[in-house]
Amino acid sequence: MTLLPFVAATLGATALWLGWQTLQAARSRSAARAGYFDAVTPLFDRVRTRIEPTGLPRIAADLGEDSFDLQAIPDSLTFRKLPALWVMVTLTAPTPVKATLDIMARPTGNEPFSHFSRLPQSLACPPELPEGSGIRSDNAAALPPLDLIAPHLAIFSDPKVKELVISPKGLRLVILADEAERGRYLIFRDAETGRTPLSIDRLLPLLDALRALRQTLTEAR
Repeated sequence: MTLLPFVAATLGATALWLGWQTLQAARSRSAARAGYFDAVTPLFDRVRTRIEPTGLPRIAADLGEDSFDLQAIPDSLTFRKLPALWVMVTLTAPTPVKATLDIMARPTGNEPFSHFSRLPQSLACPPELPEGSGIRSDNAAALPPLDLIAPHLAIFSDPKVKELVISPKGLRLVILADEAERGRYLIFRDAETGRTPLSIDRLLPLLDALRALRQTLTEAR
């Protein structure tokens, strides 16, 4: 009988310790997610950051005369797919085009970041795109020639590049930035993404690609 108070005290202390560990882990995950873009902010001249309801950041950033919008979009599990984190990189300056052109690698119709499936017109894919890609538009007759855009489609040689949008409002690239670790997800249902910050090396080629495409479109006008 004398052991009961000791056992109870031990169990209580263990429960408190586990609760403290869980709280610390949750705080660490929240801080990591909120700082997802911290590593890339030195690229820019000015940065404005806000934390979205997902706990992930969205930043508006200026680089010289160019303004960019960066968003991290979590993607909950769909059929036979691991939870993912997409990053949308948008060059927000207007472009000299009169219609929207949306190029998607391996579209499924379930992309939470895109209006690809809502665009009414489907176009033939040029050979520069990966197999299984799709192109859609809201007004194919008003698009610039695809031959003009073709040299910029080399960005899709990166299998993580998912989408390129050309619209009168700006240009956008979307990449698969992170994916839940399969083993931990299958065993522990750990769907956490965004623990490792986006790197400068990952972002810089996307910024350069958008600026180069905008220059091509401007010169062609």
